Amino acid sequence: MLFNPEMERLSLPQLRVLQNERLKEQVQYVYQRVPFYRQKFDELGINPASFKGLEDLGKLGFTKKADFRDNYPFGLFAVPQTEVARLHCSSGTTGKATVVGYTADDLQVFAEVVARSLAAAGCQPGMKLQNAYGYGLFTGGLGIHYGAEKLGLTVIPVSGGSTDRQLQLLQDFQPEVLCATPSYAQVLAEELKRREIPLEAINLQYAVLGAEPWSEAIRGQVQQGLGVRATNIYGLSEIMGPGVSQEDAEERGTGSYIWEDHFYPEIVSQETGEPVAEGEYGVLVLTTLTKKAMPILRYWTGDITNLTYEHSHKRTHVKMGPIRGRADDMLIIRGVNFFPTQVEDIISSMEQVSPYYQVVASRRGSLDEVEVNVEIDEVLMRELGLEALTDEVVQQHDCLKTLKGAFAKKIKDNIGLSMKVTLLGFGQLPRSEGGKLSRVKDLRNL
Repeated sequence: MLFNPEMERLSLPQLRVLQNERLKEQVQYVYQRVPFYRQKFDELGINPASFKGLEDLGKLGFTKKADFRDNYPFGLFAVPQTEVARLHCSSGTTGKATVVGYTADDLQVFAEVVARSLAAAGCQPGMKLQNAYGYGLFTGGLGIHYGAEKLGLTVIPVSGGSTDRQLQLLQDFQPEVLCATPSYAQVLAEELKRREIPLEAINLQYAVLGAEPWSEAIRGQVQQGLGVRATNIYGLSEIMGPGVSQEDAEERGTGSYIWEDHFYPEIVSQETGEPVAEGEYGVLVLTTLTKKAMPILRYWTGDITNLTYEHSHKRTHVKMGPIRGRADDMLIIRGVNFFPTQVEDIISSMEQVSPYYQVVASRRGSLDEVEVNVEIDEVLMRELGLEALTDEVVQQHDCLKTLKGAFAKKIKDNIGLSMKVTLLGFGQLPRSEGGKLSRVKDLRNL
C-alpha cells in the first residue's frame, strides 16, 4: 500500500526539480534565521542568493553532532519559541542532550512520513497498532503514534517495557501491528515461547522495528517467534525522528525507501567527505528540505550504508541499504578496522548459537584485545541438560569445544582478527527492557 502514491511515484526528473527548489529555499531560510549557518556560509564565501541548489550542495560543509552540543539548547532553531509546537531530545553522552523542535507544520510532515512508512510496512486503515516505543522526550513513541493515527490505525500507546502488560494486551486487544526496538521484539518473542502462549492466541501480522541496528538473524527470530513480517523503520531525532526511511513488507532485506521529497540523502567517504559512487558504502549524510523549526543541512549521521536506485518500481525514491555500523562505532584493533555488526553476520551463518552477543574491547598493557560473548541456543541447552555455561562446563562437552573453535575460526577468516570466544547459556546476556540495547563495550579508555 502507498500512502501518498503521487509523491512516492514522482518521476526522478520531477523529484530533482522539487528537491532543487526546496533546497535553495532552505539555504536562504537558514541564512536569514540561524546565526550558526549565517556565520558558516560567510566563512565559506557562500552567497545564498546565487546558490545553485543540488549542484552546490557539497560546498556547504557538514553539520555534525558537536554543532548541536555547541548550540545547546536552542541555538539551531530558526523560529521564535512561540512558534515551537513541541520539543524532543535524546540523551547526551557528554552531559548535554541533543534538543530538537517542531512547528505545527513540521509535526504534520512528521506524521505524513511515518504514515507512509507504516503503509509500506503493510499497515492498513482500521488495524490496531501496539506502540512499544518509549513516549516522552524520545521521538519514537509520539512519532509513531501520530503517524499511525494519520494512516487511520487504532493506536494502543503502551510505551516501552512492562512485558507482562505487553503480552496481556497482545492477547486481549488483538493488534495486528507491533512497533518496538528489535531487541525488545526478541524479548516478547522469547516470553511468548517461555510462557507457552501459542501464536494462535495473538493476532500480530506486522512488526515495525527500529532505533537500533539489527540483522537478518534477528529478523528471522522475530518473524518466527511472533508470526509477523518484520520491517525496518529508520530515523534520527536530528533530522525528524522515525520515518526518514522504511522497508517495504514485500521487499524485505533489499533496503529502505528514503522519502526524498523531505530528506535529501548523500553517501560520502568516511575519510575524505567526498561523494562515493552509487552503491558504494560510506557515511549517510541527510539534509532536511521542508523542516522549519530546526532545518539541518548536510547532517553527518555517522551511519554506514549505501544508496541505490536499482530496485522495485513500486516507488521511485532511492533505497538505503541496511546499516553496517556507525563510523564512530568502528573498532580499530591491532591495526584492523571492523564493525561489531560483522560479528552479527557470522552469527547468522552459524547453527546452535542465538542472535544475542556482546563484543568487549579491552587493553592488556599496550595490546588491544577483543572478546566475543555469544549464547548457544535453547535447543542445544536442553539437549545437554544445562542451565548455564562456564568455561569449565564448555571443556566438558566436545560439541561445545568444537562450536567455540569453529566460531573463532570464522571470525579470524572473515574479519582477520583473532578474538577470544566465550560461550554463554541462553538467557545469560542482557535483554532489552523496551529501549535500545548496546551490544558493544569498549573498556580500553576506562
